[in-house]
Amino acid sequence: MSITHSSIRFAEALCWLAGVLLLGFFVTQMVQGEVRRGQDIELAELAWSGQTPDQSLWSPGRIEAWQESQVAAPAHVMAVLDMPEVGLKVPVYSGTSDLNMDRGASHIAGTALPEGGGNVGIAGHRDGYFRALKDTALGDRLTLLTAAGERRYTVDEILIVDPLDVDVLDPTDDQRITLVTCYPFYFVGHAPQRYIVIAQLDEIF
Repeated sequence: MSITHSSIRFAEALCWLAGVLLLGFFVTQMVQGEVRRGQDIELAELAWSGQTPDQSLWSPGRIEAWQESQVAAPAHVMAVLDMPEVGLKVPVYSGTSDLNMDRGASHIAGTALPEGGGNVGIAGHRDGYFRALKDTALGDRLTLLTAAGERRYTVDEILIVDPLDVDVLDPTDDQRITLVTCYPFYFVGHAPQRYIVIAQLDEIF
């Protein structure tokens, strides 16, 4: 009888332990979910703050396209790209659709996610937000804010390539951001080249 009684008590203890662990897991998931939701809202509010960006360098057509994009339904903001040394602060949306490119910068499908490791590709129009890249210099700092936190990078390479030279977007072992826009910046018509800014990860917060 004592063996049976001990077995029952052991089984009860295991059930209690499993219950406590499941409750802890549930609470943890709830807390993480609320934190993530709050971070997503913060990113969305930052991207949709209603503040008009500095458009002094933009083309008239790009300004008009941006204005039209502001009445569209909000889209998921993956990150906010901030380059204070060139005066660039722009929301990064998922996918390089015309609408996303008109209202901000776009994550390039097939490249690493902004909050992950590897080579994160981000594209923008040369006559809109990304015209500021013309003033980028080696050593400039940039920040990518995502729901997972903040990542800081330093520009270590600036290239001008042919549109077919997409090697710059290949996966990498190191963590980097590759910014892509058309070039020359003031070219009339379809620009024949691409302007590439590559920045290496320094810190994660």
